[in-house]
Amino acid sequence: MFSTAFLDLPALLTASGTVTLPGSKSISNRVLLLAALCEGVTTLHDVLDSDDTRVMLAALEAMGCKIESQGPTFKVHGLAGQLADLPLQLFLGNAGTAMRPLTAALAVLGGDFELSGVPRMHERPIGDLVDALRQLGCTIDYVGNAGFPPLRIGKPNLQLSKPIQVRGDVSSQFLTALLMALPLVAKKDIVIEVVGKLISRPYIEITLQLLARFGVTVQRDEWQRFTIPAGAKLRSPGDLHVEADASSASYFIALGAITQSDSANAGTGASATQGIRIQGVGANSIQGDIRFIEAAQAMGAHVESGPNYLHVSRGAWPLKAISLDCNHIPDAAMTLAVMALYAKGTTVLTNIASWRVKETDRIAAMATELRKLGASVVESPDSIAITPPQNPSDWHSASIHTYDDHRIAMCFSLAAFNPAGKSIRIEDPKCVAKTFPDYFEALFSLCQAAPNSIPVICVDGPTASGKGTLAASLAEQLGYHFLDSGALYRITALAALQAGLELEPSHETAIAQLVRTMAIHFEGELVWLNGKDITVAIRTEAAGMNASKVSVLGAVRSALVDLQHQFRQLPGLVADGRDMGTVIFPDAPLKVYLTASAACRAERRYKQLISKGVSATLGTLCADLEARDARDTTRAIAPLKPAQDAELLDNSALTVDQSVTQVLKWWQSKQPF
Repeated sequence: MFSTAFLDLPALLTASGTVTLPGSKSISNRVLLLAALCEGVTTLHDVLDSDDTRVMLAALEAMGCKIESQGPTFKVHGLAGQLADLPLQLFLGNAGTAMRPLTAALAVLGGDFELSGVPRMHERPIGDLVDALRQLGCTIDYVGNAGFPPLRIGKPNLQLSKPIQVRGDVSSQFLTALLMALPLVAKKDIVIEVVGKLISRPYIEITLQLLARFGVTVQRDEWQRFTIPAGAKLRSPGDLHVEADASSASYFIALGAITQSDSANAGTGASATQGIRIQGVGANSIQGDIRFIEAAQAMGAHVESGPNYLHVSRGAWPLKAISLDCNHIPDAAMTLAVMALYAKGTTVLTNIASWRVKETDRIAAMATELRKLGASVVESPDSIAITPPQNPSDWHSASIHTYDDHRIAMCFSLAAFNPAGKSIRIEDPKCVAKTFPDYFEALFSLCQAAPNSIPVICVDGPTASGKGTLAASLAEQLGYHFLDSGALYRITALAALQAGLELEPSHETAIAQLVRTMAIHFEGELVWLNGKDITVAIRTEAAGMNASKVSVLGAVRSALVDLQHQFRQLPGLVADGRDMGTVIFPDAPLKVYLTASAACRAERRYKQLISKGVSATLGTLCADLEARDARDTTRAIAPLKPAQDAELLDNSALTVDQSVTQVLKWWQSKQPF
């Protein structure tokens, strides 16, 4: 997951391949709660790992539920509706799928509970659910503003004889919460009547189907009256598999609809070379958001479906503008708003009033961010109309504010495919952790960009100038890949010896071929070769001597140049080492030449050696560095020198943080945002 302050997406050209989706948030949190409340032990497979599910799991364990986990599989020991008589304070973040159903369950069971969340959760309405629960005789008080969390829950005096009325036009989660909680106290038939038009009906379908899996069949009279039968009891189904998230599928359905495939980079097989294959969910999903497929097809997407997969490719182009009542796909409809940027005409999405009470006011937020890109947008209390930029020249680069809303971050990433080749910045990319922590990694695994559009920052300079430390820190702050080119010869020598090759000209061709098969990964100060940590192995004196032996082999040097070019991957690269800006990446938009006086560098190396128990003298180290500088700057091939357009940074008197700050300022000055 990217945890940087922002993530810059260069212009993206094509996309193809296969993506496997994480489990559904809506299903995961529902089945976790049902498994905790029911009788028996339930094994849940493919549970989503996200902020919202972690919040639910922590709450259930605080309630006394024993939960054993192994990866995405959880064994939940049901409480059978019995809670320990202890006061509890539960923090539920911004997870509506935890706050609403836990409020109902705890209210009917009774106790001493306080439920709170992040500031935005305290702005999300819950009054209609509280009013419905109070009709039952539940004791619920507002800790802050009336109608909103935080809440304090006490012991109830349940009255089950009259129908319970709940509004359905604000959030379907209120009805879901009641449906999941009331089987705990169904000594007689319990009737729920929906006041007004019920929105987001497909989410209620999910709830009803899952309740049936846990042994409770709810009788439904249209969408206005629901009856939980007397004697209903939640019982474990034993094993249950969580479907992949249909809402998350919408981003990749859209990706297939708006992009062309690059068959040269798409892998093998017909389905791999054309469009996007989405694993984990099919058109027969129980989730309402799967009907996003119909909207995407109406806009021009070509969609095929199998038992547990979708395959999407571009059909009509440009896409067709649509007018759609989105009550049935409230979350996925946000993706349609970004697809509208690629449509001919004005796309109108209606019946989306629920957007205003989600993680943020999504209608206002989407309108604001779409306008940044050059779209014309008209919003109303329950609709949004989007007219895309008319010409490529009307598109703008934009820094997308995400409002701590995962869906805004994910759907606006698709704007990087704009026809003007404009880059897009996604602020606070880690907000996707709510439902899809690895979203951007999944996106980049499918997408291709023109190599020269993938940004590179080169950090060059003399020995012991601190360029490796600076480059690694820059890569971490920007979310870019990191290349420690100075380690490549050491890695090559180690790999060759492990393969039984002598570091001699007679094995030059074989070593060069080996280079082309090496899988190297840099992670901060750690170095991985073919999945094994070789950090210590390449830092020895012998490894340095072996590196010198392979560095004189021309075919090996040529193979390593090709290897270094392969590190230029989305979303960007920070390359540390000799010749990065002058030879390897001469088109890099930022080249930094880092230096310090020989005396300063010698003192740093002296302290480093002493801390490791290695004896050294300052004078000797300084003389060695001066001699090394002289050799490097006068060598016949690629002498050490700043690139003509390099930024010079003398860090003799600077800390690492100060150096990083300066380089980031230079980098920001080159961005269009």
